[in-house]
Amino acid sequence: MCDYFGQTDYAIRMDWGPEGARRCTADVNIIVDVLSFSTSVTVAAERGMTVYPCRWKDARAAEHDATLAVGRLEAGTAPGAHGISLSPAGLLTATRSPRIVLPSPNGSTISAILAEHGAEVVAGCLRNATAVGRWAAQQVDVGRSVAVIAAGERWRGDGSLRPALEDHLGAGAILGALVTPRHIGVCSPEALAAAGLFAGAQEYLSSLLTDCVGGRELTAMGFEEDVTVAADLDASAVVPILTDGAFSSLRVV
Repeated sequence: MCDYFGQTDYAIRMDWGPEGARRCTADVNIIVDVLSFSTSVTVAAERGMTVYPCRWKDARAAEHDATLAVGRLEAGTAPGAHGISLSPAGLLTATRSPRIVLPSPNGSTISAILAEHGAEVVAGCLRNATAVGRWAAQQVDVGRSVAVIAAGERWRGDGSLRPALEDHLGAGAILGALVTPRHIGVCSPEALAAAGLFAGAQEYLSSLLTDCVGGRELTAMGFEEDVTVAADLDASAVVPILTDGAFSSLRVV
């Protein structure tokens, strides 16, 4: 029997948040949290860091002999943090740590949920969209299914999912690189629509990220550089893959 909500009729799928990730779980699951988890993972991978995702700030940093990333506002003051935080702009210039633990309420949590169920997880964003999309196309071509999961944000009141434009655009950028004419028949309408959204918005990508809710929120907090780093389309050729509990980098030429 077809699982409509899981989009199981299609090899290429797209959905939102933790529940969407559970329902659409595929052979390969690409987590898109542009502001900022998956962008931060990509930047860390660019610098040769191994990233352990976790749901909360806990004792796992000690378990892995790793540096626990702190909140953006704490990065300059936390003892021993060396500037390692969820800020992608900060990670570009922070003292390099071989291993970091990166908690977040959205992308990191979804990664942890999927990993606990044995699913293959990849971190995707605008910075590595084409690299991830082309790598994912190779997976589809050998018979594997791919789900692109936009993390979204959480409403502060009840904690429910708030779809985020930056994540929809990030998912669309990856899907745009993944879906070729030979893939149209195995691509869900949700995935095709996301690719179409990005195609129509690409010309205005920088301003859309700056002016969307997430971009304005970070700018108001003084982290406009995070938005700039996140909007740098195809700046990276790394594909961070979760292996044995940590993201490490596959570099796509």
